Amino acid sequence: MKQSAMYQLLRTGAWISLLFLVLPALVAIPISLTPKRFLSFPTDSLSLRHFENLFTSPEWLSSFYQSVVIASATAACATMIGTLAALGLWRITSKYSELIRMLLLLPLIIPQIISAMAFYRLWIPLGLLDTYSGLILAHTILAAPMVLITVSASLANFDPKLEQASRNMGASGFTTLRRVILPSVRPGVLAGALFAFILSWDEIVVSLFISKFTVVTLPRRMWNGIRENTDPTVAAAAVILVVITLCAFAVAVRVRRRRSKTSCSEN
Repeated sequence: MKQSAMYQLLRTGAWISLLFLVLPALVAIPISLTPKRFLSFPTDSLSLRHFENLFTSPEWLSSFYQSVVIASATAACATMIGTLAALGLWRITSKYSELIRMLLLLPLIIPQIISAMAFYRLWIPLGLLDTYSGLILAHTILAAPMVLITVSASLANFDPKLEQASRNMGASGFTTLRRVILPSVRPGVLAGALFAFILSWDEIVVSLFISKFTVVTLPRRMWNGIRENTDPTVAAAAVILVVITLCAFAVAVRVRRRRSKTSCSEN
């Protein structure tokens, strides 16, 4: 009975914490349906005029397109770098490997405002301010540690005997990596790619520092809309951001569950 009561208490606390984190974001839904021209809750009627403005305005569509391009490129680059780093640290077991891992995870530890200032000072002489390549590179540096974590977790469950069997059968190191190791850690790679996409898709602090006029991502456009006026289109864009983020998380959870089922069936 005590264990059951403790389980129910923990479950209730988890749901309360989840609602505390999620409910503020859901406030954007009713605001996005207001028929008025300023941020307010709808009273008499609902309207989709702000969603229509979001999907017909050249400025908002351009920001949406730029965010998709930058997030997709960031996910691809971060997945490649993070996966290679995880494989290298997994392969090389020395007293310095954990130190290297800590250094690679620093972008997750350092506050984003400090990273943003560092990128700004470094990108000026390199000519990367307000460019696609500058944003993609900065977001990749921030997102690669997420891929490193997820792939390293998958490699922790990888059976080294499979690699030995492949090498004993005459397969080269590259063939073993491509046909044995990578398929085994694919769920971790996919989860890392999704997390990298989400991080770049929602990132605002670094974008405020290193993008101004040429490249305006969707979060940056929302920031400008809140600072310069109170257009409810910002709320409509927030709803789209939340929906896409939740869809990406749902895919990540599904990949993780499939991986767990596969591991249980193999055991």
